[in-house]
Amino acid sequence: MAPGFDSADLIRMIGSFALVLAIMAALLWALRKLQTRLNGQNAGKRMQVIETLSVGPRQKFALLKVGDNEVLVGITPTQMTSLAQWPAAASSPTESIIHATPSDNGASHVA
Repeated sequence: MAPGFDSADLIRMIGSFALVLAIMAALLWALRKLQTRLNGQNAGKRMQVIETLSVGPRQKFALLKVGDNEVLVGITPTQMTSLAQWPAAASSPTESIIHATPSDNGASHVA
């Protein structure tokens, strides 16, 4: 046998590579469809995570919608603390912040 590749081996490798790329593209498409379907199922839930903001390596804020209220929560590795809450139907964010009511100290929960 001669060392190296002949044209049949090269065509076989390129075909295999194209097949692997096609399978990866199909899996990516399927995962995106599944993700949108799962997000659609969460629309009827009573609690939803609206947005999160990382403020450190292990600390973040989360804005949750719970029923008809929005709740701002501070999250650390050891606890979750409710910082403020307001009605979700407020007309503007400024109005919501002005009428926000901070939670009492008993609202902390150990994770």
